[in-house]
Amino acid sequence: MNTTTYGVTGMTCEHCVASVTEEVTALPGVTGVSVDLVSGGESAVHVTSETPLDRGAVAGAVEEAGYQLV
Repeated sequence: MNTTTYGVTGMTCEHCVASVTEEVTALPGVTGVSVDLVSGGESAVHVTSETPLDRGAVAGAVEEAGYQLV
């Protein structure tokens, strides 16, 4: 298992957390997602996966939810 932490900007509430979690969890190999929300700042998104993930794929999932990977 691999756990990687990504910085994400634009998140302000639990709905934001749910949106990012849903999109990132849909990526192949992802087994868990947790978020340390910093409203209006840079939130930490911790992604656990079976194998290392492509950063571009994670960025695409975060953007699909409406936010930006730092």
